[in-house]
Amino acid sequence: MIRRLTLALALVALSCAGGSATAAEQWLPVRETSLELKPGSPLDFSAILPNRAIDPGHRLIAGPTGQLVYAGAPQTPLRFACASLAWGPASGGYPDHDGADRYARQLAMHGYNIARLHFVDASLMAGRARDFDFDPQTLDRVHYMMAALKNNGIAWMIDGLTSWRGGYGGHDDGWDPVSNLKLAVHFDDAAFAHWAALVQKIFTTVNPYTGTAPIRDDALALVVLTNENAIEFDGVTRDAPGKPPYDAMLAAPFNRWLKQRYGSTAELSKAWGGLGGSETLEDASIRLPNDRYADSPRMRDLQAFFTEVEISSAARMSAVIRGFGYTGLISTYNNWPTVQTALSRRGLDAVTMNTYHDWIGGYEPGRKILQTSSLVDGANYMRMAAASRWLGKPLVMTEYDHLFWNRTRYEAGLVMPAYAALQGWDVLCRHGHGPIVLRYGEPYPHKQKMLPYAIALDPVARAGETLSALLFRRGDVARSRVTIPFAVRGEQDLSNDMQAREPESLTDLALVGRIGLQDAAQLGDEIAVLQPRSANSAATIIARLKASGALPRDNLTDVAAGVYQSDTGELVLNRPRRQLRLVTPATEALAFAAQNLPVQLGLLSVDAAEGDGLIALSSLDTPASLQNGRRLLLIFATDAGNSEMKFRDWQDKVIADYGRLPVLIRKGSVDLKLARTAARWKLSPIGLNGAVKPMLASGEGAIAFHLSNDVASGPTTYFLLELDDGARP
Repeated sequence: MIRRLTLALALVALSCAGGSATAAEQWLPVRETSLELKPGSPLDFSAILPNRAIDPGHRLIAGPTGQLVYAGAPQTPLRFACASLAWGPASGGYPDHDGADRYARQLAMHGYNIARLHFVDASLMAGRARDFDFDPQTLDRVHYMMAALKNNGIAWMIDGLTSWRGGYGGHDDGWDPVSNLKLAVHFDDAAFAHWAALVQKIFTTVNPYTGTAPIRDDALALVVLTNENAIEFDGVTRDAPGKPPYDAMLAAPFNRWLKQRYGSTAELSKAWGGLGGSETLEDASIRLPNDRYADSPRMRDLQAFFTEVEISSAARMSAVIRGFGYTGLISTYNNWPTVQTALSRRGLDAVTMNTYHDWIGGYEPGRKILQTSSLVDGANYMRMAAASRWLGKPLVMTEYDHLFWNRTRYEAGLVMPAYAALQGWDVLCRHGHGPIVLRYGEPYPHKQKMLPYAIALDPVARAGETLSALLFRRGDVARSRVTIPFAVRGEQDLSNDMQAREPESLTDLALVGRIGLQDAAQLGDEIAVLQPRSANSAATIIARLKASGALPRDNLTDVAAGVYQSDTGELVLNRPRRQLRLVTPATEALAFAAQNLPVQLGLLSVDAAEGDGLIALSSLDTPASLQNGRRLLLIFATDAGNSEMKFRDWQDKVIADYGRLPVLIRKGSVDLKLARTAARWKLSPIGLNGAVKPMLASGEGAIAFHLSNDVASGPTTYFLLELDDGARP
């Protein structure tokens, strides 16, 4: 792999790239072309994670405890592994009918049971000159894909509006934040009418392949009214040098709101500690803040205004959707986890959230990431989402990712599904053009190389999604028995800082137990994070939980040391050692820095490794048990990149050239022991397409081996450990 513009720079970079990278680091080309799983292969989860036929009894609703359930079984909470389908022309668009059938079947085999249809509007309007003139072939393919998903027991959640161009014709930039449509929907009747016409056409047109309109289909589980349409965030996405931070369309309604609240210029001036010389309420000349990052009473009132507008807009848009006959869940404002947006989400049916680690906003050369570990910051991207949910409502992660080309993104396959399960979340959706591809080398720009948000091509992300299906959907990780509410009063919780969110020093509690927002008036005598937040400390709350018996006294959590153990005992995060350990009856896993080995999990011990990575051992038996199981899936993920990939700096932060296929996997190895014995055991690699390859190792009695991902059949992230009928503890 050419990681630099010159070999000399490559050697320097590799020696400095992090924990264990050296100049001897090797990159192995992936040999598979077809990635379609064969039925019955170890990666075919359709038997251990079967999808239910979708019918009125298996329509998704919010149950009595606020978790997703089937309408016919409201007492049984469910978890949903989500396939992000964000297709556009650059990623090949929606497949033809045969491709849709194959794709939907593969999704079911991979363990997905819900799909998010994202940027449908942009796909339908691509290349169209007239408003709402949907491309007929694309519409047919969207409808067929929806039917294929439903036929495979995969429910849907759909954005009402994703594209900043909506249903307007004559544009070729529907995937870019180029217009203010998402903002205008809140304030302009013509823009709102455009939104309403768009969703009516998408949702109420009868699908010829299901015989019903999507809005009335039992497969439709959730509508996100408009993707990422919080007012503040919309402005952030469209910031540009020399441009005012706030759109001029906000000025008049903000002045009206201030007039209603304060009545006079004198009262407003008193509240704000003074106004500009020419500003008066009477002539509606109160200015919007000229710097969104400068704290002020003006900014605090602007946030209060945004909250009222967003609540009103969500109600208005929901009424339109309900008027079409929709009875399912509705959400919106699915990002920007601030105190202000939390107030806007308070009355929604479900909370939806998008969070990222080491986010990047585009693909062009010169884009930069930080190359940081999510374990070092205590899985902060997960904690931000945890602190945004309202207790008693479903939490749907509409987007998350630990983005390529971050070299520690192997962490995501353990961090997000494990903590999502601990938190009791309902849907987990790792964002991408699509979670799988049927083969490498499809003739579309976004499938010619690994890119951010192209998880289907990334063996590391795919390994994480495989593990996620077991940890989260199968339920290998238990939900916390402890709930720690964060008290919310209302507008009085706003500050002068528009970026204010729940303090990271308190969201650390999400690494121990379940957290979420709750109306302060509804709190009883439970242990909670109260207002003001500055009067709380995570260490004190942990001590109180131990004293009350809610948390075991031998729980390892030490906030000062950066060590956090879940109340279930299954998860231990050690921030200084960059290590996350998981021990459950069905799966044991470790995200590790090689220099901090050895580690004894439960039955599995990781004694040494060449390079950092993720190791996980999961039972494929029913019931799933590592103690007694005979077919165990071993996942070993390191890093991956493109051939001829180049950077502008020695730390691999600034991209110069993404390179090309084939994908390369970083060579790595681990020394493993399993505290079981077997009459006979054998270890075989599994290709990325699920095919079991010739045996690597075997033995009798004790189970211990050196595992390398550099195998004769080509590098892989999967292995099958089989123990014969004589296996015993």
